Amino acid sequence: MLRDITLGQFFPGKTLIHNLDPRTKLIFTVIYFVALFISGSFVSYAIILVFLSVCITISHIRLKVIMKGMKPLLIIIVMTSILNLFYTKGEPIVSFWIIKLTYEGIRNALFMILRIFLLITGTFLLTYTTSPMQLTDGLESLLSPLKKIKVPVHELSMMMSIALRFIPTLIEETDKIMSAQKARGADFETGNLIQKAKAMLPLLIPLFISAFRRADELAVAMECRCYHGGAGRTKLKRLVMKNRDFLALMAGAVLFGITLLFNSLGI
Repeated sequence: MLRDITLGQFFPGKTLIHNLDPRTKLIFTVIYFVALFISGSFVSYAIILVFLSVCITISHIRLKVIMKGMKPLLIIIVMTSILNLFYTKGEPIVSFWIIKLTYEGIRNALFMILRIFLLITGTFLLTYTTSPMQLTDGLESLLSPLKKIKVPVHELSMMMSIALRFIPTLIEETDKIMSAQKARGADFETGNLIQKAKAMLPLLIPLFISAFRRADELAVAMECRCYHGGAGRTKLKRLVMKNRDFLALMAGAVLFGITLLFNSLGI
């Protein structure tokens, strides 16, 4: 299960999606999320799904990789859909004890499944096609106006990038610790949910120690390279938006406009 978590990984490529400016991808992702949350019909979700499918096809990211990363989140998706399915007010179709199945519940459950799936897939596509350093530079550039009110934009961007970068590393470390514990007779597979949770407790201490050790090593390495935050720093690669970036932003605006139109029409 741990090996299925792919959030934070970067798959190098030379596709149109890979070559977009990171600021364009961040803005586009925000527009995509807003369009997703204002959608209120199956037609709107279908349009967003088609749009996302085109982006995945252009990026050459295999659907198998995305679905693999979705596995650890299936429990959250199922639980959320069940809560919406049986606990949404409306005219009951089937009623049993305190459980009521309504048309509105079915509709909300389907919408919630689609929304979570599209939300996570869009996030995956951003991290798969953008390196952590590009994300840092793009985020810092977009938030640069906040520097005027003394917000440490560079430091915040760097922290977010490092956290995202170390997700695969910590997952790999957790898998190694689990393998070592299994070799010593630990059992993480049998028992009920509470017993499995208790069995995971011995993993926490070595995982925390490893995380703190890696953080200390990273801090020492940054100090040895005279890292001192954003003041006076220059960029090896300057971000320049090209025609393809403006076309991508226009495509995002069109997607948002179409979603808003269908939502207002109630289609």
